[in-house]
Amino acid sequence: MKLLQQLCAIHAPSGSEYTMKEFLLKYIDENKKNWKVAPQIIHGDDFQDCILLVFGKPTTAVFAHMDSVGYTVGYDNNLIKIGGPSAKKGAMLAGEDSQGAIKGKLISNEDEHQFLTYAVKYNRTIDRGTTLTYLPEFVEDDEYVQCCYMDNRLGIWTALQLAQTLEHGVIVFSAWEEHGGGSVGYLAKYLYEQLHIKQALIADITWVTEGVQHDKGVAISMRDSGIPRRIYLNRIIELAKKSKIPFQIEVESAGGSDGNALQKSPYPFDWCFIGAPEDNVHSPKEKVHKNDIQSMLEMYRYLMKHL
Repeated sequence: MKLLQQLCAIHAPSGSEYTMKEFLLKYIDENKKNWKVAPQIIHGDDFQDCILLVFGKPTTAVFAHMDSVGYTVGYDNNLIKIGGPSAKKGAMLAGEDSQGAIKGKLISNEDEHQFLTYAVKYNRTIDRGTTLTYLPEFVEDDEYVQCCYMDNRLGIWTALQLAQTLEHGVIVFSAWEEHGGGSVGYLAKYLYEQLHIKQALIADITWVTEGVQHDKGVAISMRDSGIPRRIYLNRIIELAKKSKIPFQIEVESAGGSDGNALQKSPYPFDWCFIGAPEDNVHSPKEKVHKNDIQSMLEMYRYLMKHL
């Protein structure tokens, strides 16, 4: 879990994915010699902060978003949400501005309209536009791992483990997912027009709910706010059954991912969200069962061989 702990500690809220990109490019360069197939590494100005790893003759792409929720500092240390953070009053936030490193407490106040306003308690005025994320506290025991940003550092971790043995496929590290997306359109264009790929798996983290529990296996989502094409879902579920890997079916009315953005792109992509469930979503203490992490990785390895 050392790599996962490193990933959770990287400050990369939506819009600041360049820090994660730098880490990933270094990690890939240092480790690709040990992978079964050496990928083509695609990045640059036309891809902004995103990275594509192309292995062999791919037919399927795995998407893992690099960004996290967080806050932007506005006026007088007031905070504006990045995505949908759900931390409570007293949560520790961290970042850096022109005067150095920052560690402060989240505070909230209710105004006359009963709206909550958020601010950070700190001993000076923080530069406007500074981004703050949760201060990481990584906790591991025999059954669980807990820290901020399992969503989606665990998706990235899964993709990097998958890269060790992947022979044919594309791994896509995308941006802005937590704040409405924005990179998937041009990534889909490249995948479809240059690599002739039109099917995807979304390596992201979902919620523990009444129907999706810890230690029951990776969740294969049949729908959230988006509805994938049923013929593709049926194919994935049949393969999952043949794999004998533990999994559970998710059916939700809300939530979204890079899959929703793929479906709204002008390209005929099939997609399916497959991810481990977590407690304490978008909080500093996101918690995932280790058995679900293992089944997530095994499922991705199996599906990428058979799709």
